[in-house]
Amino acid sequence: MSDGDDHGFFGEGSLRPAPKTSEKSGKADARKHYEGHRERLRQRFDEAGVEALADYELLEMVLFRSVPRADTKGPAKELLNRFGSIGEVLGAPESRLREVPGIGEAAARDLKLVAALTQRMLRSQVRGKQVLSSWSQVLDYCRAAMAYEDREQFRILFLDKKNALIKDECQQTGTVDHTPVYPREIVRRALELSASAVILVHNHPTTPLQSHAGSR
Repeated sequence: MSDGDDHGFFGEGSLRPAPKTSEKSGKADARKHYEGHRERLRQRFDEAGVEALADYELLEMVLFRSVPRADTKGPAKELLNRFGSIGEVLGAPESRLREVPGIGEAAARDLKLVAALTQRMLRSQVRGKQVLSSWSQVLDYCRAAMAYEDREQFRILFLDKKNALIKDECQQTGTVDHTPVYPREIVRRALELSASAVILVHNHPTTPLQSHAGSR
């Protein structure tokens, strides 16, 4: 083989090292990835609606505004893994939400804002309807409002003679395993509201929500 051939075989072209990816370029590629993912989620939501998205994807979209420059898929999945469902994520205290990697103060606040809106919506759906004929709807509201609280609450739903909701109130907030209940206060408030029946609801922070119904 001639010197010319050797130069051609082992020349600079065959030994040129691959270009290194700069840190700045790597960050740009990562940003491009999650921005493209966000746009695809928005497009699916716009074109196919909420049923086209999994629960974690809905949480991702909620987090888009509060986590503008990072991938939100991991935090969204971890929220569901830790708390179990969207309802329990929204019902969790802010302090526990911030324990999830990627969930800071702004993200936790936005999740609690969604929870507040959900509670208002459920409350408006329940109010004025035949509560005892839509028991599951009442429980859904109560779970969203208090099932993941870290202290016991005692809530009362006041009903009229047609079993329609007049008002719901959190009468007492206790400790991690105790909340006081005063029957005279329940009766007094029921008389003030002219309630014909009441639904008493309380939670145990370490066990599922429990409820009891009764009439005055």
